[in-house]
Amino acid sequence: MMKMNQPYFILNLSPWPILMAFNTFNLMISNIMTMNFKFNLILLINFLMIIMISMLWWRDVIRESTFQGNHNFFIMNLIKFSMILFIISEMFLFISFFWNFLHNSLAPSIELGLNWPPKNISFFNPLLIPLLNTIILLTSSFTITLTHFYLLNNSKKKTIIFMNLTIILSIYFLMLQMLEYNQATFTFSDSIFGSSFYMATGFHGLHVIIGTIFLMTNLMRMLKLHFSFIHHIKFELAAWYWHFIDIIWLFLYMTFYWWNN
Repeated sequence: MMKMNQPYFILNLSPWPILMAFNTFNLMISNIMTMNFKFNLILLINFLMIIMISMLWWRDVIRESTFQGNHNFFIMNLIKFSMILFIISEMFLFISFFWNFLHNSLAPSIELGLNWPPKNISFFNPLLIPLLNTIILLTSSFTITLTHFYLLNNSKKKTIIFMNLTIILSIYFLMLQMLEYNQATFTFSDSIFGSSFYMATGFHGLHVIIGTIFLMTNLMRMLKLHFSFIHHIKFELAAWYWHFIDIIWLFLYMTFYWWNN
């Protein structure tokens, strides 16, 4: 058979997409059962299976790109475009949170006593932990930019130093977020104010956790010399994702924290 001269990489048959789909579906069903009844072992098994499938799937992608050299510049551009679409979809998720907050804060309903924040809710001082978290995330955005700069200049030592610093800052942010939640005087069930705040900041915290894992995997690949100054697309995608997280936090700080005071 004649081999066609085309830039696309034809994937081999893989079991991971269908296994991931089944396990994600089972995870959602198990989660609903846990909410209505009690914790069940199937939920834990599905969660562990998703983690295992993800690791094996990523292993295959790394093998195809780094060791087999199947990801040429055309494929990398397609991957970048896919990441842009993913970030846009995540952006619209947070737009819904901001829309909900602004709708209720600009015109509080009679159920809220026509007040925002509702009466008897003591909110955080935006100049304390929230401001510190903002500084931490802005600093991490600066350090990951320096990481990219030194990676482009083929300086391995400085690249790893600033990558480690970015990961430390992200973990520090999560620790302060947990401290803030522990000090809160209101809960998720305290009117729409509590649910709006915890949904938005909680989902952002989840994205920070995912971004931190993303950065850690890139750090391991840096230590194994998987990246070069011309081929480091997975790091670029992680950096894009991290900048997106930083920008979302700035909007969260200005609306949910500063606006409420």
